[in-house]
Formats: sequence, structure tokens, C-alpha cells
Amino acid sequence: MSNDTAVFLGQFLRSPGTIGAVAPSSRRLAAAVCAPIPERGEPVVVELGPGTGSFTSEIQRRLGGRGHHLAVELNDKMARLLSERFPAVDVAHADAAKLSQLLGERGLRSADVVVSGLPWAAFPDGLQRDLLTAVTTSMTPGAAFTTFSYIHAIPLSSARRFRALLAERFEEVVHGRTVWRNTPPAFVFTARRPR
Repeated sequence: MSNDTAVFLGQFLRSPGTIGAVAPSSRRLAAAVCAPIPERGEPVVVELGPGTGSFTSEIQRRLGGRGHHLAVELNDKMARLLSERFPAVDVAHADAAKLSQLLGERGLRSADVVVSGLPWAAFPDGLQRDLLTAVTTSMTPGAAFTTFSYIHAIPLSSARRFRALLAERFEEVVHGRTVWRNTPPAFVFTARRPR
């Protein structure tokens, strides 16, 4: 078992309602989730629930030193690990619901891309709504929001509710192909033009 898997599993067992995975995401899933990051310019990229950094690493690779990468992690142990592992990333040990405030504290108006590793299907209705409001109010009009869902969660009522909420809050929601080389297999949602 890799060190990151051990950290994930340990944190999941301590707090399964906020840690939605038992293992880090694969490189293939990271590539699919991070696809909307622009190749040029100085984008503001927000990462919610970065965990041990599977998406963080891919975001940094795509940015190549450009823009501003804010990673918001609620779990103290994972936030510290992320800060040590990625010194170029602005890691905030904070609640994602405070995203607008976090951006404002850094002199940033809004995000060009929001990448989410949050376990949406594990959240109750009110928390899903609060977090998605924090996301949509922090995005530029042309921004993209990406997140993923495990295929085994598709039939869950909380997952169905989240998909309906995405359709309500964004003009366009694209359901990507299944990434089979992930544990467990997952697919990506890309949403644009927040309402």
C-alpha cells in the first residue's frame, strides 16, 4: 500500500462523511478532470478537496508556473501534507463554502476554473447547495467547473440530486466517458456558464 493510499484510508476511516475516497485518484482521472485548464494566460485555478494532491500535481503541470492555484482543503493533515509537497500552491486549510472570501483575501476576484475532488454524493442536500453556490458565485462568466463521480454512486439519491443541481445551476453540463483505470472507476462532469 502506498503512503498516499494509507493516508486516504486512515482519514476516510476517521471521517467518512468528508473524505469520500479510500485511495487517491489515478493520473487518467486527474487528466480528465483538469482538461479545462487553459494552455495560455494567467488563469486563477481553484481546487476544492485536493486530498494528497493527485489533481494538484496535474494542475501544476498544466499551469507550468502561470496563474494562481488555490487549493482549499478542510482536513488539517491533508492540508499540511499538500503544503509540504507543493510549495508553489496556495493551500488554504478552510471550508470550501468560504470560497469567495478566500479569493477576496488574496486579491482575486473570481476563478477561471474550479476543479473539485469533493465527495458530492456523500453530502446532504443543504451542503451540496451551499457548496455549489460558493462555486458558482466565485466563477467568471466563461469559467469551467469540473468534478467527478464514482460509477457505483450513480443510483444513489444524493448523486441524482447533485446531477439535477448541476443542471439547475449551469447552462451546460457535459457527462464525460468513464475512466476505468481508477479505483473505483469514475466519470467526469464539466459544467460551464453558471446561471
